[in-house]
Amino acid sequence: MTKEPILTARGLVKRYGRVTALDHADFDLYAGEVLAVIGDNGAGKSSLIKAISGAVHPDEGEIKLDGKPINFRSPMEARDAGIETVYQNLALSPALSIADNMFLGREIRKPGILGSWLRMLDRKAMEKQARDKLTELGLMTIQNISQAVETLSGGQRQGVAVARAAAFGSKVVIMDEPTAALGVKESRRVLELIQDVKKRGLPIVLISHNMPHVFEVADRIHIHRLGKRLCVINPKEYTMSDAVAFMTGAKEPPASLVA
Repeated sequence: MTKEPILTARGLVKRYGRVTALDHADFDLYAGEVLAVIGDNGAGKSSLIKAISGAVHPDEGEIKLDGKPINFRSPMEARDAGIETVYQNLALSPALSIADNMFLGREIRKPGILGSWLRMLDRKAMEKQARDKLTELGLMTIQNISQAVETLSGGQRQGVAVARAAAFGSKVVIMDEPTAALGVKESRRVLELIQDVKKRGLPIVLISHNMPHVFEVADRIHIHRLGKRLCVINPKEYTMSDAVAFMTGAKEPPASLVA
C-alpha cells in the first residue's frame, strides 16, 4: 500500500437547510484497497459518497484525487476523471442490450463520415469490448451480448453494472450496497467480482449494511457517525460487534483510532 492516499477529502460540509448531512468529514482511500464505508441510517455516508462522485457539491472542504484538488460539478465530470459508481438501483436501462448498457453515454461511433456526420454507432466494436470485459471478470455465463438487460437475473444485472464500472473506472470504483437485493448465491458472485476488480489494481469504496460481507472483503473499514468519520478500523483487529457498537455510539473507539 502506498503512503499517499489516491483519494482524500478534508473538512467536507454539506447542509440541507437546517440539517447538516456532512459535518467536517474526512476520507482517505489508498491504491489497491477495498475500503468499506459503514454507518447508521442518517449518518451522512450517502452524502459523503455523493460528494466524492460528483452527485452533490459540498458547501465547504476539499477533495483531492492523486494529490490534485478536484471540484466535480456532476457525476459525468467524476466519470471523466476515472471515478465510476455502481448505484444501488444499478442505473441500467432494462430494454437496452448488455452492450448498449455497458456503453451508455459513451457510445463508440463508426470511423470517418459515418460516425462523425451520420452519428452511426459501431455496434461490432461495442459488442466486442463488452464481451471482452465480461469475460475478463468471469461473467460469460451471459451468452448473448445483445440480449436485453431485462432478461437477466439480479446477479447478472449487477455483474453488468460492475463490469461497466471496472471497464471505465481508471482510478476508483464506488459500489453502493451491491448485494442488497440479491440472494446468497448471487451475493457470493458479487463479492468475488469485488475481489477480481481489486486484483486489477483498482481501489474500491464499498458502502454496505451487510457486516459479514464487509468483514469478508474490506481491507479497512471507515465508520461514519453524525456526519463525520468517527474512526477507521482493521477488520482483522476488531469484531463485527465492535464495529456496530462504534457505529451506533454504544461504545467509544480507542483514542488512537479516532480521526
